[in-house]
Amino acid sequence: MHSISPTIPRFSNNHSIHLRRYNRPFLSHPLPPPLPPRHRTTKILRLRCTIGTSAINTAQPFTYESKISDRIAKSKTLKIAIVGFGNFGQFLAKTLVRQGHTILAHSRTDYSDIAADIGVSYYYNADDLCEEHPDVILLCTSVLSTEKVLRSLPLERLKRSTLFVDVLSVKEFAKELFLRILPSDFDILCTHPMFGPESGKHSWEGLPFMYDKVRIGSNESSVLRCENFHEAFSKAGCIMKEMTCDEHDQYAAGSQFITHTVLRILEKLDLGSTPINTKAYERLLDLVENTSSDSFELYYGLFMYNKNAMQQLERLELAFESLKKELSDQLHEVMKMQLFQTKDRHLGVLQEPRALLKLPTNGNEHALSPRSTSDII
Repeated sequence: MHSISPTIPRFSNNHSIHLRRYNRPFLSHPLPPPLPPRHRTTKILRLRCTIGTSAINTAQPFTYESKISDRIAKSKTLKIAIVGFGNFGQFLAKTLVRQGHTILAHSRTDYSDIAADIGVSYYYNADDLCEEHPDVILLCTSVLSTEKVLRSLPLERLKRSTLFVDVLSVKEFAKELFLRILPSDFDILCTHPMFGPESGKHSWEGLPFMYDKVRIGSNESSVLRCENFHEAFSKAGCIMKEMTCDEHDQYAAGSQFITHTVLRILEKLDLGSTPINTKAYERLLDLVENTSSDSFELYYGLFMYNKNAMQQLERLELAFESLKKELSDQLHEVMKMQLFQTKDRHLGVLQEPRALLKLPTNGNEHALSPRSTSDII
């Protein structure tokens, strides 16, 4: 037999609890029961879910764009190992670090303190440097030491597709050296920034940068890596000039080598400032000073490893001799005129005075007077 007695206490207990909850001593009608907890929770959860979804949807495009931008930026940055961390290597490293590239360095001289100040990782050992697997090996050595340095590198520790770049002032020599020593798997890019620590210390804007893609792989990674290296200089404002190494050496012999030669000749004269300097002379003194700061080893390399340099040196000598001859010819004409005038006065010959109205023009030996010397004799 079932009993209903348990039901009554349960009801009364609930009722009394309900009365205490609302703190009312007497209710004629019982209050409706509160909403089930499950129903309230469901509403709250739905509200929170809706708000949360909206926030994620709102932030998602910005997060995605940020990730894409970071990925693109990282894809354009390179790990560049500078071998030869002297003045020029440090000069290039400062700009490359500012652009976000990872720069490593190695040199026979300890430049670790300078490298740390610039933000460059310095390696005392070439093996440790190559084991970092840089994307680019950038040779910033002197012309005379390039072959020795290149042969000393442990090429077997590098990735087979490593890009080798030089910045030498002579390009046919660098091209032939790379092709002779480097395995065929390595890419080769010959370059020459036509500026240095002095001319480019404030900005690279408008300065020429020559390059020759001697051997660049056809795969996408090799092409992209070469483009990213170019972009490091074009982004800095350089005027990019693509030409062959042979064309470069012809131009450089008639410009860079001649400039260094003339200024070094002037340096031998030990020119100094005067109280009456002209602006042109002051600029000339500045050029001589800038050139004298370059090592003679650099100048010798321009002469020794550019087959066009000797021809330019001979042309310079011929030009100097031609100028001396032109001066001598002018002086000879003046002295001859003075000699004949003195002879006529001694002989008592009455002739119209023959004044030298102006100096003869270049290459015109008969422009001294209206009458030729045959009229005198």
